[in-house]
Amino acid sequence: MSGPVVSVSGTTGTEDGSTTGSTGRGDEGTGEPQSDGRARRRDVPTATYRLQVSADFSLDDAAAVAGYLADLGVSHAYASPLLRSASGSTHGYDTVDHAHIDESRGGQAGFDRLVAALHEHGLGLVLDLVPNHMGVADPAEAPWWWDVLQHGRDSAHAAAFDIDWEFGDGRVRIPVLGSADDVEKLELVDGELRYYDNRFPIAPGTEEGTPQEVHDRQHYELVDWRRADRDLNYRRFFAINTLAGLRAEDPEVFRATHDLVLRLVEDGAVDGLRIDHPDGLADPKGYLDRLAEASGGRWTVVEKILEPGEDLPESWATAGTTGYDALAEVDDVLVDPAGEAALTALDTELSGRPVDYAELVRACKREVTDGILGSEVARLVRVIGELGGAGIAAVDTGTQEEALAELLASFPVYRTYLPDGREHLDATVAAVRERRPDLTAALDALHPVLSQAGTEAATRFEQTSGPVMAKGVEDSAYYRWARFVALNEVGGDPARFGVTVDEFHEAQRRRVERKPESMTALTTHDTKRSEDVRARLAVLAELPTEWAQLVRELLDRHPLGDPPMAHLVWQNLVGAWPLSRERAHGYAEKAAREAGTSTTWTDVDEEFEARLHALVDAAFDDARTNAAIERFVARIAPSGRSNSLSQKLLQLTMPGVPDVYQGTELWDLSLVDPDNRRPVDYALRRRLLAQLEAGEVPTVDETGAAKLLVVSRTLRARREHPEWFAGYEPVTATGSAAGHVVAYDRGSGEQGGAVTVATRLPVGLAGAGGWGDTALPLPNGSWQDLLTGGRYVSDAAGLPLAPVLERLPVALLVRN
Repeated sequence: MSGPVVSVSGTTGTEDGSTTGSTGRGDEGTGEPQSDGRARRRDVPTATYRLQVSADFSLDDAAAVAGYLADLGVSHAYASPLLRSASGSTHGYDTVDHAHIDESRGGQAGFDRLVAALHEHGLGLVLDLVPNHMGVADPAEAPWWWDVLQHGRDSAHAAAFDIDWEFGDGRVRIPVLGSADDVEKLELVDGELRYYDNRFPIAPGTEEGTPQEVHDRQHYELVDWRRADRDLNYRRFFAINTLAGLRAEDPEVFRATHDLVLRLVEDGAVDGLRIDHPDGLADPKGYLDRLAEASGGRWTVVEKILEPGEDLPESWATAGTTGYDALAEVDDVLVDPAGEAALTALDTELSGRPVDYAELVRACKREVTDGILGSEVARLVRVIGELGGAGIAAVDTGTQEEALAELLASFPVYRTYLPDGREHLDATVAAVRERRPDLTAALDALHPVLSQAGTEAATRFEQTSGPVMAKGVEDSAYYRWARFVALNEVGGDPARFGVTVDEFHEAQRRRVERKPESMTALTTHDTKRSEDVRARLAVLAELPTEWAQLVRELLDRHPLGDPPMAHLVWQNLVGAWPLSRERAHGYAEKAAREAGTSTTWTDVDEEFEARLHALVDAAFDDARTNAAIERFVARIAPSGRSNSLSQKLLQLTMPGVPDVYQGTELWDLSLVDPDNRRPVDYALRRRLLAQLEAGEVPTVDETGAAKLLVVSRTLRARREHPEWFAGYEPVTATGSAAGHVVAYDRGSGEQGGAVTVATRLPVGLAGAGGWGDTALPLPNGSWQDLLTGGRYVSDAAGLPLAPVLERLPVALLVRN
């Protein structure tokens, strides 16, 4: 474990916040350091930094922070989707034209300037790509969709969309009308059909007559928006009517939708790819094989949410996932399992009964199959019915649909990829058969049909089970079960109340063996709470009795007819405090409507929401309540910061390619979108980073400078010394506080590497009197902490932790 120590000072700031000494792109892909020690662009990133590019944070704005990102220590910027998207889109996941860079974000010229700025500072670019669907909110903006609506099956682009032309008499059903009677409000304007601000094309030769007569001749039918739950005939992304599914499995569709991006890859402008929602694709493996061949095997990760214990199919041509699995591993090891009983008792008290989370999930998923995704389930029934056969024919369609809905609601993972994952289908059929013996005949008929890899029936079941899981769990059950919302996160399991350090180590061994180049993450644009909110809320598991007492007091003063929802809101307010009143109200309203227990997006209960908003206002206006919140936040915030630094160091040093979501290099107390997409103050971050270059170790305070220190020093070490992060070996502490540390050596074999040391359960540690005689059994000799610069000696008794963790709750050690 020899080698030079990473420098923590000595760089000189320039006007844009970068450091001098950058020599441009240099030898691409070599991984060799530049003259200033900064790594050149690599085939595999050492770390990425996610940027949410929009009209408000354009490609030129992204280019302006390239120097800062290089100084921070990443090797690649990681951009949200950049192809032309729907007008006003703040996220880019609603692509309307795959042939152009979005003009509102800066267009091709802005993209070229971003790439030039990144290359100037030795950085590469990872691009988010959306192959599953296309934005169709305004048909006039989406040329392919417009052409399909105008020409129907004869459109050159008809095969691009996943449309059931036989259902609906050959017309695409568009759910935009306020009611069926609104067809009378259609108008003919400039050769188009108009419904208020909605524009639709007119097929050649059908222009004569009233607007209603013209409408009746079109290849589309405008219908009441309420029919979307049952009568649509095109596949959507989840239940979003304005995102129409694409048939990326068609080679011509793949070519047309990927042509520009692949040219950018070939030209060296794009170095890696992130694939959005692969679970929506008919053939994810085939898609990834085609993409790998077309891109020359560029580093590619997929936004695949794995359930605990689930692995990616080994046959997939991908480096791994976008990191939700890593997020859960890190979060869980910092949760105190001793708090489960008290928090469960509180939840039972507020719910009026013990909550069976597995049954809650099943019920939420049934609401989805019977509600917002009813059109997709109905299409699956039609496909199976067309197969015929004695078994299927003997079961009426109503029973078939009930059986399919039960299978979808009971499925334990997002989807299978037959033949991969067949065991999940078999187990689900068995479980439903046991619970619903009345469906035995239907299950016996459906099981062989759904097991045949590559058939339309099996494929559509796979494409449907993922959205049912996402909407039923992430967007419903997570908002209904408020026992301990720190665990209610994408990729997590709220029923699993933490993991042991040994379980964490085992997960990392598997990670380094199976997917060592997979992305790791703690915060994304889709997480329910930022990493720092979850880190603070994790403290509740160490103080469950104090928290329960506060919750009861708050509910007594501000009762709500839905106590679990009140509990969820109070947890999130405490987790994100201090936050603006506007942010608090926005979160509470969204959470309540997503939960759907007392109010919904489509059936707002104004009386309930008024009481909910009054509860939020009380946090700001009721002096007693406000003081109680301030006191409790002051009580848990220091331990929350300790957790934040620990989870960040774990994520940045665990096997994989770490991503830093924009702004989270400082404390970021954000809630679910759109709260987590607020502007980032890069001027502040530049100033703080420049101050760190003086070598002074910051205190762990509200500025977040300590987190910036951890992020920058660790990322630089990974970029400049990848050999320090090539393996994984647990380091087991000894002494009275051994259970309060997670430690591991990332070296490979006899060649040691960087040793991560992270505090866990800080409240309990303080209560036990600190580190005492706790030590790490490291090889004898001198060690240096890359974070603080401190030097320490390990001897036969090991390396004492008390001096190592005196200034920060974490350390990154290398042999001196």
